[in-house]
Amino acid sequence: MRKARRISAAVALDALMVALAIVVLFPLLYAIGTSFKSDAEVNQYPPTLWPQRWEFGNYGAALRVAPIARFLLNSFIQSGAVTLGQLATAALAGFAFSYIEFPGRQPMFFLFLSTLMVPAEVTLIPNYLTVRGIGWLNTYPALVAPFLATAFGTFLLRQFFLTIPRELWDAALIDGCSRRRFLVTILVPLARPALATLGIYAFLSTWNQYLWPLLVINSQEMRTVQVGLAILQSQEIVSWSLVMAGIVMIVAPTVILFLAGYRHVVRGLTAGAVKG
Repeated sequence: MRKARRISAAVALDALMVALAIVVLFPLLYAIGTSFKSDAEVNQYPPTLWPQRWEFGNYGAALRVAPIARFLLNSFIQSGAVTLGQLATAALAGFAFSYIEFPGRQPMFFLFLSTLMVPAEVTLIPNYLTVRGIGWLNTYPALVAPFLATAFGTFLLRQFFLTIPRELWDAALIDGCSRRRFLVTILVPLARPALATLGIYAFLSTWNQYLWPLLVINSQEMRTVQVGLAILQSQEIVSWSLVMAGIVMIVAPTVILFLAGYRHVVRGLTAGAVKG
């Protein structure tokens, strides 16, 4: 009886997880199905999840209506540069806060960490005025520069570095290893889960930005995917099949990235959770 109860509980839990997964994935499945429908089928009632006749030309039409390929390139450049910048700055700052002794290290770390409580909207106007003063409007530096460093990434890597045995650092110093070599050859390879977590988080958050690119980019050829998607909607008529085709093309890279690195996400986020 006890074994049967455990099996029943496991089956019920699996069924609940499947149901929740269907609820979460339904918007994506509906967008994929709509992207292959004709305009007449999109507007029919009651709506259907999958098309009766598959219209594969919607993706080509979406590419002709709006330069989505150019928008994807701009977003890849922005997200890739921000991701690399955050990985570099977070690794260096996390190493300093976890291994290098200097006066005021703990207060400075908590002061740096307190910037997480500052809403992003508060920094929009100062960042915009700075970017405009430098003359970076409608350029890639305007999209990248304000996000090259993050307190979250520094905290994540610092906590992960604290889980690595201190004896490695002491042994490296005894053997004459420099700080830079220790970071590059020992800490970074060991911190791959945390780096993968930070990389995925930085890429996805940058990819989904809308307000900042809308402020600093005015030319169509420099728009990112979230801003450029609005071109698929006109004031007279909206072709939802084309809009959904554009959304699927925009979402696909983020889904592929998450599926490729999701194994590291939980491990990277939980590592160091009990270290001070």
